[in-house]
Amino acid sequence: MSTEPDYSAEPAVKNLQEYLRIRSVHPNINYDECLDFLKRKAKELDLPVRVFELVPKKPVLVMTWEGLEPNETSILLNSHMDVVPVFEKSWSHPPFDAELVDGVIYGRGAQDMKSVAIIYLEAIRKLKNEGVRLKRTVHLSFVSEEEVGGGEGMGKFVESEHYKELNVGFALDEGIASATDEYLIYNGERSIWHIHVVCRGKSGHGSLLLPDNCGEKIRYIIDKFMDLRQQSKLALEQNPALTIGDVTSVNLTKLYGGIQENVIPEKMTATFDIRLALSVNLEEFENTIKDWCKEAGNGVTYEFTQKDTYVPPTTVDDSNPYWLAVKSALEKLEIPYRVLTFPGGTDSRYVREANTPALGLSPLRRVRPALHEHDESLPASVLLHAVDHYKEILTGVANV
Repeated sequence: MSTEPDYSAEPAVKNLQEYLRIRSVHPNINYDECLDFLKRKAKELDLPVRVFELVPKKPVLVMTWEGLEPNETSILLNSHMDVVPVFEKSWSHPPFDAELVDGVIYGRGAQDMKSVAIIYLEAIRKLKNEGVRLKRTVHLSFVSEEEVGGGEGMGKFVESEHYKELNVGFALDEGIASATDEYLIYNGERSIWHIHVVCRGKSGHGSLLLPDNCGEKIRYIIDKFMDLRQQSKLALEQNPALTIGDVTSVNLTKLYGGIQENVIPEKMTATFDIRLALSVNLEEFENTIKDWCKEAGNGVTYEFTQKDTYVPPTTVDDSNPYWLAVKSALEKLEIPYRVLTFPGGTDSRYVREANTPALGLSPLRRVRPALHEHDESLPASVLLHAVDHYKEILTGVANV
């Protein structure tokens, strides 16, 4: 028999379960059920709500809690409605049933990031129930398409007049759960480059050693990128203070070409996922790629499917009053923290690119990170503690 408390009646738990049961899973998501759920939550909290559809069928919903000084710049709490696909047979609990088992909630989105959206809502519910009014207006944005890059979700939203009218001075978004007592806070992200390198050559019979061979060219290219990958691995091994966000990661993700075993193809293509460290000069790095292509031989070209620009990280020092408010709240709660560079990509990069300071913080600690994994889950106790912690954090930043 489980000795866990019965969390099933907790509003935060019930709301997270309901949200997780909505199959907002890629590909081809219908967001209507998410919108209906969020509109109901907004009504319960007496928060006005608007829906913007800058790209058809890819909505952004915004709730607003007006502050005592609405002319001041506002606070944005961002989350995304979409979740990544699942391999249902590999889950021990159905990924969209949101089962509560021995105090743990199982479901796709339990960490990434429907739980964080519920933490926002429940923190505001508690503050309102306590009669608290905050200085700055707080907007909650629920966006689409983050898990496929966010370009048609938050990317379009920050370019719109709707976003500008929110007058955002500071934003909070997702981070990553922490297995330790610490909260992990992310103030920047590496630039994402997805690149295809196409190697062309002479086609012919597979028994010959023809010149101008695309196989030789693609080997040269792969070696260059993998050498760079090895440099980053060694840097991490040799300096324990570094994290994956501090180095450039390189991964060969696709390799294709050819039509038949005994026919030398006229073209082979290698695709790389590159996340460039904040210390990398992007222009110089692209010039290096150009040089590699020239060195590989004639007919070697490259093209990008994603090419992020450099976005400066959010300042975390005494010049940023919002950072000081977050830091002060965590110190009051006696919660240790670390500031890191996010290893992947979130919607925060679009917000920072729009010149709004943003931090990534999923207030989930003492839990194993399980983003995109089978059996993604979250202990109910972690969720409930996070709500209380977020009350302090939100109060701090909204009263700056």
